[in-house]
Amino acid sequence: MSPPTRSAFWFASEAGESAWNMAMDEALLGEALKRGGPILRFYGWRDGGASFGYFQRHAEVASTTPLRPLIRRPTGGGIVPHERDWTYSLVFPATDPWYGLRAVESYRRVHEWVRHSFASMGVVAELAPSARKTVFGQCFEGWEQHDVVWNGRKVAGAAQRRKREGLLIQGSIQPPPLQLERGRWERSFLEAGTALECLVWREPGNLDPLLEAAGRLAEEKYRCAAYTEGAAGFGRKCRPGVPIDGAGDGAGLCRL
Repeated sequence: MSPPTRSAFWFASEAGESAWNMAMDEALLGEALKRGGPILRFYGWRDGGASFGYFQRHAEVASTTPLRPLIRRPTGGGIVPHERDWTYSLVFPATDPWYGLRAVESYRRVHEWVRHSFASMGVVAELAPSARKTVFGQCFEGWEQHDVVWNGRKVAGAAQRRKREGLLIQGSIQPPPLQLERGRWERSFLEAGTALECLVWREPGNLDPLLEAAGRLAEEKYRCAAYTEGAAGFGRKCRPGVPIDGAGDGAGLCRL
């Protein structure tokens, strides 16, 4: 017997400022719980730069990469460049079966999803059977077990954060140099979600409450230097009006 289908939501955002992107992903946790189903978001980065894991030290990151701006993710992992990547976030509410998976199994399954989407485009990739790290703290230097590898090069990684409301997965695709079209990959990713996870995709409708929540998080948290530059994100209160170095106005990733 086939597993039951379940409703899921998806939408694509315009390229956003780094703080806005992270705020939107965090806000999706509450939105998925209210809607009662997974949410997938595709997005890009207007200001490029790099994101780094919630538990990394800003000073070490800043001395490791010349990319700017730097933004602390709400998920773990290492440094991820966003100059040319294809980024997505997946949120599973605490009521969804995926939420109960162990972190390693969740990581494997999301990357099997990515591998399947590449395969439907004729790109043969594999999940790494074991870790092979070359530079500590940098997500795309070497790979972790279950990362997506193509021709000896890591092309997809992800970071996770489990909270009471749900599970947030932030994924980065560093596409192989094969003239792939992003829109086609996004369609393949949606189709893979249906084939592998029995998800029936729907558009989310009114996003105004989500946008309002993301706007508050961006202003009160992610645009503040105290959050991004603090010691592992802890112990420093944000002071509105103190911007992140290199961040603009307006509107990622390794395993835990």
